[in-house]
Amino acid sequence: MTMDELIGFVESLDGVLSLRPGPGDGSPEISWGDTFFYYAPDGVTPTRTQPFATVVTKNYPGDETSRLDRPDTFRVNVSAGKETFTRWTGHAPREPATTEVDPSATDTVIAHPVYGTVGWLAVVNPGPRTEAATRELLSAAYQLARSRYERRAESTAP
Repeated sequence: MTMDELIGFVESLDGVLSLRPGPGDGSPEISWGDTFFYYAPDGVTPTRTQPFATVVTKNYPGDETSRLDRPDTFRVNVSAGKETFTRWTGHAPREPATTEVDPSATDTVIAHPVYGTVGWLAVVNPGPRTEAATRELLSAAYQLARSRYERRAESTAP
């Protein structure tokens, strides 16, 4: 699964806003080349919500263990919910892992090396073993984001 295929899949979901920071848009240079996905059917970047998924193409400070500095390497990060996180990792987000996992392993669903404690999963270079799972995880994260958006909209309706 290429990065473009992955981005295209998420962008095909109804109401998704994808942000791709780059030169001249006011975003921090470190984010250039990465992609951030929000459920925003109005096309406006939410101000009080995190993206439901991201695609990162480089190491960030404090997040180097996936070794994204290797050629043609990217990581998809997904906030798919606590139940899904537990099903994939065998432990709840705030609990310690029961097995050692290499965060740089490709084509493997893992707890996000930094944000796993809050339920994020990650896959470095999704491939044949994880393509279907990655699509399922992205769909689950999308549905959760959409549900949160709809609940907020209902609670603020007159």
